[in-house]
Amino acid sequence: MKNTETARDLLIALHATPALDRGAVCLLARDAERWAGRSPRAAGALAAELGLPRDQVRRALLAAADAPRLADRERERAEAHGGRLLTRLDPGYPEALGHLSLQPPVLCVRSRLSQPGQLGGLLAGPAVAIVGSREAGEYGLEAAELFARELAAHGVAVISGFARGIDAAAHRGALAAPAGRTVAVLGCGLGVDYPRGHARLGDQIAARGALVTEFPCGTTPRAWHFPVRNRIIAALSAGTLVVEATARSGSLVTVRHALDLGREVWAVPGRIIDPRAAGPNALIRDGAALVQQPRDVLESLGLRPAAPAARGSAETVRSDTIQRERPPGLASTVLDGLDPGGDEATPEALAERAAVTVDRVLAALLELELGGWIVRRPGPRFARAGG
Repeated sequence: MKNTETARDLLIALHATPALDRGAVCLLARDAERWAGRSPRAAGALAAELGLPRDQVRRALLAAADAPRLADRERERAEAHGGRLLTRLDPGYPEALGHLSLQPPVLCVRSRLSQPGQLGGLLAGPAVAIVGSREAGEYGLEAAELFARELAAHGVAVISGFARGIDAAAHRGALAAPAGRTVAVLGCGLGVDYPRGHARLGDQIAARGALVTEFPCGTTPRAWHFPVRNRIIAALSAGTLVVEATARSGSLVTVRHALDLGREVWAVPGRIIDPRAAGPNALIRDGAALVQQPRDVLESLGLRPAAPAARGSAETVRSDTIQRERPPGLASTVLDGLDPGGDEATPEALAERAAVTVDRVLAALLELELGGWIVRRPGPRFARAGG
């Protein structure tokens, strides 16, 4: 191709052509030098040469002939949804995706960070994928929040798939760290309200990280999109942590991609009678690293966990709690729901008092616990620190 801008337009035109399947887009983009500029009449011979269906090659040739217009239209659509297009020819495109056999030629990135190559910058340091069940239990949500927050507090970017359950808990946990970074890899295009109810979380992620997709703007989710998405989650990460997953969970697809790429796999163990523990427990049986606390993952990455704060007497803790500025937002509301006299409360009771869902209360409790405002008791039940 004559110049880089022409090459970029071609990649975007392929990316934005809905009649092309994702595998064909990746293969055609990889071999663009071999076919760009040929006539659509050559589709049959070129299909045999490339090993692709004739109709896919013909559509690619038609898209190439109209590449500047198609590329401009897709750029405008991305901008309308607060995104920008990042091709594999651009600075900031993640080098880690070059390890995939089917490398996405174009990513659509929504981020409010100012640097044009923000995605590469976000992933310049270590990154860990946290994945698991959409139908997570309290244990799984709490574990995902804890690991994500602690990893993010140590400078690790948290990657997940923006789904309900473990994915959402991982993103929220990372955002709970003061400078936490998180990247959500979508199974749909920008401009699609999926999962419903996650718009606010998406805004929060865009402010501190990025929403990323290889699908054109407006693409609605399909079942096959998620295994496709999972290879990107695995490739962007130094390793994948599985928290609550059934034996047939899609999260295990991410694990297979991670293993194929030679990346680490960690698993949080669960109860043997819980179907959501079948996936992690089987991974541990088959050789995945069992992790019980964020320190285990940090040490595996060669990072030195911060030393835990020294614990003083009950009176010292109480005095420190009084003098510090109160935590903001929901955490403050949840703290108000705990009796200063020391009585314990369950997450469910606190959720009822605060008129919010239990998963949001669990996130607030984690923030309060790490900040030294509350203590955890068996059950789990929670009480004010020093009470």
